[in-house]
Amino acid sequence: MDRYQAMATFIRVVETGSFSSAARQLGVGQPAVSKTIAQLESRLQVSLLIRSTHGLTPTEAGQNFYERARNALQEADEAELAAKGAGAGLWGRLRVSAATTFARLHVIPKLPQFLAEHPHLDVDIILDDRMIDLVAEGVDISLRMGALSDSTAVARKIATGGRSVLATPAYLARAGRPQTPADLANHDTVIYSQLPSVWSFTRDGSAVSVSVSGRLRVSAAEGLRAAILADMGLTITSDWMFAPELESGAVVRVLEAWSLPSIDLWAVFPARRMMTAKARQFAGFVEELMQSAV
Repeated sequence: MDRYQAMATFIRVVETGSFSSAARQLGVGQPAVSKTIAQLESRLQVSLLIRSTHGLTPTEAGQNFYERARNALQEADEAELAAKGAGAGLWGRLRVSAATTFARLHVIPKLPQFLAEHPHLDVDIILDDRMIDLVAEGVDISLRMGALSDSTAVARKIATGGRSVLATPAYLARAGRPQTPADLANHDTVIYSQLPSVWSFTRDGSAVSVSVSGRLRVSAAEGLRAAILADMGLTITSDWMFAPELESGAVVRVLEAWSLPSIDLWAVFPARRMMTAKARQFAGFVEELMQSAV
């Protein structure tokens, strides 16, 4: 039995909670995973997992082994990278989760640079505007904007961006330009359901809260972009979401004398998995990219 592989398999079983999920992520059959765990328990002469109708949970011995094995494999990975040297780049597969529009505009166009620096690395990108289960999906790093709902997540803030009220010149020519936040009540507002509908504007130390509503509500940023670019109304969103159009003038900011809360971009790592060197370097890569973003 390969001790390194057995430890890696056990770690994946604990993190996914089942043999079948671990097998799927490892790219092997479920019997192979079951056999590996059985051999590991036989060698250690201790029960590592409790099997029930609700899945698999580690015993006390299994939890201790999991934590030490996870640290050991992380140290082994770091040792290999150090031995190969920085010029050798990264190896293996990196699974990234990101919001669709953000990845399409800011990450994917720059990926050739990252892949060229690491020719032995493969990247899987899972595009979803909703937060997914990082452990169940085998994700190494997730790029998420705004407040984080999971207080147990291991996260690092890598950028802060502005929010604005945006519209196309054609819509403003038709409907007029709002002069105060209260004027938004008289406009067609396209609502992005992933964000709050009550916004706090500030100006010269004074705060005004406005509840926005509209006839069109969309659940994905791509729909919001399509509606705004079709001159259907104005919206409150991050400048990142319309970066190319802000630069070209296809959309413009209104109420610029009023400030909206900024938005943070986070690199989120699975709480129960090792933070790999691949994930850390990718987070640094995105952080550097966002320094020049709108």
